[in-house]
Amino acid sequence: MAQRDGLVTGTNERATRRVVVASLVGTTIEYYDFAVYGMAASLVLADLFFPSDSSTASTLAAFATFAVAFVARPIGVVIFGNLGDRIGRKHSLLLSLITMGIATVAVGLLPTHGAVGVLAPILLVICRIFQGIGIGGEWGGAVLLAAEHAPPKKRAVYAAVPNIGPPLGFVVASIVFAIVSSTTSAASFAAWGWRIPFLLSAVLIGVGIWMRTRIEESPVFAESAKQESAEKAEHVGIPIVTLLRHHWPRVVVGIGAAISGAGIWYLMSIFSISYGVDEQGVEKNQMILAVCIAACVHMALIVPVARLSERIGRRRPMLWGAAGLAIWSIPMFGLLGTGNAVVIGLGFSVGMVPLTLLYAPICAYLAELFPVGVRYSGTSATFITAQIIGGGFAPMIATALLAGDASPARLGFYGLLLSLISLLCLWRGPETKGAGF
Repeated sequence: MAQRDGLVTGTNERATRRVVVASLVGTTIEYYDFAVYGMAASLVLADLFFPSDSSTASTLAAFATFAVAFVARPIGVVIFGNLGDRIGRKHSLLLSLITMGIATVAVGLLPTHGAVGVLAPILLVICRIFQGIGIGGEWGGAVLLAAEHAPPKKRAVYAAVPNIGPPLGFVVASIVFAIVSSTTSAASFAAWGWRIPFLLSAVLIGVGIWMRTRIEESPVFAESAKQESAEKAEHVGIPIVTLLRHHWPRVVVGIGAAISGAGIWYLMSIFSISYGVDEQGVEKNQMILAVCIAACVHMALIVPVARLSERIGRRRPMLWGAAGLAIWSIPMFGLLGTGNAVVIGLGFSVGMVPLTLLYAPICAYLAELFPVGVRYSGTSATFITAQIIGGGFAPMIATALLAGDASPARLGFYGLLLSLISLLCLWRGPETKGAGF
């Protein structure tokens, strides 16, 4: 079998499509699980697991458990990155999916504070830690599996498809939450209805496992495992140590490139729902629908923007995206103060244009930053660290920023700061289109 630009050519086209679909299904399931928790934290978990005389304190506690999973993600990067760079992408991804699925279903089975007292939040935090570990190995592996099967001139498109998973997982989670909440009374939803979206994850995980057992290993990894080369030599050590020792400048660039998209996405998809419902009086399903529409705009633009990056390079559209987010963040989050779901949804939908310009090419960009021997670890570490810094603490920071009836436009200044970081790192970073794989 011939090899061109580091990629094996002649790979069965049907098998390649199966890999891309399996990668998309996997990221969708994992981010469905994550979105389900985020929505539950916004709407119901504060009272069930962290009862308090102060609603703000309860909300902060619930969002703290949201952040816990982000803090646990580096453990997943180390575990699954090491496995992915040593034994292959496929097996590592399968284990990460199982870890995430078990933890998510377990949340749906937990007793609440009213039943077991302080043990309830302790168990919740443990489940969140395992969710974070599972998702720490997912995104990078799914992107790599698709990118390393792709023809060189379609690498950005193939790599971008798994990135449809986060907004798609959010939309699916939103639909499930909307159906459950609209078909149960408020009391029933608080008593048992909130558990249903978590328990449904068992079905999705079963589908994901079935699909991932039927795909082939990355041809790039399989080829590198057979050869003695410079990249092969990097397998001798611990991949994450090799990455940080020899490739740390690119790690910094990758983190900075991804940080603004992570923060702004989680402000829109998680915090805004809680704020719109609790502080602005927007009806719950209307607020969820507004964010869903914006997520659909994001999904629709991912592949076209990835194709654009095949023509003009990864870096240029990403620079445009970071600049656009810097300009639009303050007015966009200021629209939260209108209390109008239509206006909020329109503002978020506009914001998805620069966010997609940044996030559609980033899959190929991060993969192309690193050699094959540390690529799983490098891609995962940069993206997950950006998610932790930019997104993991975003709901907590936002809650603190808006304490005392402050204008939601304050959130825009946080988004502006993150966008400027991305702009600077991309300005200093390399163009990776055409890099050997």
